[in-house]
Amino acid sequence: MPLLITDYSWTQTDSTVYISVPLKGVRASQVDIIATDQYLKVHFPPYLFEAFLAQPVDEDKSTAKVGNGAALLTLSKKTEELWDQLMLTTDGKETKKKLREEALIKHQEKLCAESKAKAEKQQAEKKYALKTMMKLEQEERQNIQKIKDLERQNTTAALEAWQKKQKQQLEKCIETTQKNPTKNTTQGCVSEAKARSDNRGLKSRTQVELPAPRASGSIQVTFTPRVFPTALRESRVAEEEEWLRKQVEARRATSDALKDLKDLKEEERNPDWLKDKGDKCFSTGDYQGAVNAYSLAIRLNRKVPALFSNRAACHLKLKNLHKAIEDSSEALELLTPAVPANAAARARAYVRRGTAFCQLQLYTEGLQEYQAALKIDPENAKLQADTQRIRDIIQGSAKVKT
Repeated sequence: MPLLITDYSWTQTDSTVYISVPLKGVRASQVDIIATDQYLKVHFPPYLFEAFLAQPVDEDKSTAKVGNGAALLTLSKKTEELWDQLMLTTDGKETKKKLREEALIKHQEKLCAESKAKAEKQQAEKKYALKTMMKLEQEERQNIQKIKDLERQNTTAALEAWQKKQKQQLEKCIETTQKNPTKNTTQGCVSEAKARSDNRGLKSRTQVELPAPRASGSIQVTFTPRVFPTALRESRVAEEEEWLRKQVEARRATSDALKDLKDLKEEERNPDWLKDKGDKCFSTGDYQGAVNAYSLAIRLNRKVPALFSNRAACHLKLKNLHKAIEDSSEALELLTPAVPANAAARARAYVRRGTAFCQLQLYTEGLQEYQAALKIDPENAKLQADTQRIRDIIQGSAKVKT
């Protein structure tokens, strides 16, 4: 069972309620807050603060801040008046259960709506970006065509001007010959006319004497294979290199614990040997022995996520649920960055933490963990069935196994 927080404090004005919940030394990343118009929950394992509000609040205008060892909740009242009390005075379990279920369902619907709105916004932004790119490309093609047309017009105008000038010079030469028909002048005009005629004849012969087109054929082109299945800007090279670097560091890690464990045998000073021993103990049902082996391996090297994940599985068998949650969380922190190489390990850690939450009857938190695992392995039929069963329990359509 979670530990309920009773040392909270609250103040109010006519329009706002302020609630301060101490975090008991827990990091801000481990705090889960759910707030609706009449229900409030702050959960950080193994502690839980739950409030059934005496009056409804505006959840869209309410805010939550986590820091300085406390979670500060600012709730906006729907009606401006002072409350006589913060929570409902009813002690009926059925009433609270109904309110809790309604609040959680409403919170899930809100999350789904926000996710859908976010996806629609991203899709709209992609369409807008694509439309803008197409428009820019169209404008660029039009500009290039305008430049080509302008160059063609300038070239045509220059050619026509040159032809006109040559024609004028020839007419002037003929006119001069008619006025003064000397031999030199006549020869000059004849030579120029002959040159023009020769040029036309050369052009005509060139057009006639062009060789026949070459025969068509096929050219085989061999491309080098692509290194990445997607474009380089979409690949996860940096994350994969970071994960490999962390794996190398984990294998090379040395621990000061060896100084305090001088009485151990040589093989007992090897984390890999201890992990194999813990795996064998777990397979034979010796869960406490497996916990001891994994714990000693963790003392020697705290950078191996499999040690924490496997110990979490042992704690689940021993019903040490809070310890299972802590070890699963530690394993997930070590399994970063998220890359395909550690996808299976992350899915197992999420399932183990979700199982611990469900056994603590924190089904909403358990559902979130199973959904995270299902996102990694969406084709897992057993995982799909377990996730649906948790949803049915939350909605009250399935019985809880004891």
